[in-house]
Amino acid sequence: MTESALGAILIIDDDPHIRELVQALVRGAGFSTVCAADGRAALAVLGQTAVDLCVVDAMMPQLDGVEFCRMTRRYYPELPLLMLTAKGQLGDKVTGFAAGADDYLVKPFEGLELIVRIKALLRRYRKVIEQTACAGRLELDNAAHTASLDDSRINLPLKEFDLLFYLASHKGRTLTRGQLIDEVWGFDFGGNERTLDVHINRLRERFGPGSGFQIVTVRGLGYRLEET
Repeated sequence: MTESALGAILIIDDDPHIRELVQALVRGAGFSTVCAADGRAALAVLGQTAVDLCVVDAMMPQLDGVEFCRMTRRYYPELPLLMLTAKGQLGDKVTGFAAGADDYLVKPFEGLELIVRIKALLRRYRKVIEQTACAGRLELDNAAHTASLDDSRINLPLKEFDLLFYLASHKGRTLTRGQLIDEVWGFDFGGNERTLDVHINRLRERFGPGSGFQIVTVRGLGYRLEET
């Protein structure tokens, strides 16, 4: 994996100078970035943009970093969260970790340490995500090839599982029809795109609105899994 493929980082801080500094450091390391000035704006960004990690300040107007972490853990349980804050007391760190932060770095900080921590968090999460994925109330285990909805096991045909797992592993992102066919059926697939449509429709029939996710058709392009 090249540095440019490492992913997108959401930088959340009400201080524009800190945002600019972190953005420059992160982009210099090969990541793409998106910014928000407070937790409420950051939640709106998460609803519209797929990101791979959040760098979160603790003290912000509208919605502070601690509450942002709590809410993000509820709706995006697999998203890595790194708190970057001037609040360095042990009690502050305990509060941050209890809210769902995965790592905690105190200002002032060294740019190199921030990048090293970001990369370490992404490696840790990707190892887990490679084998597990969530879509709403559904949990998928790729190693065991099992699907569970509220602890109830659901038996899925192999290709339906593979397709759903790939969509859930990239939830919020539009995947082209070609991507899905190549990943699930392979480059030497001898069928046609109708096969993909049939499997998508079967998954939609199995998992209605109560499952907490939906598979959205992106006209002329492909499909996207969204949590509801």
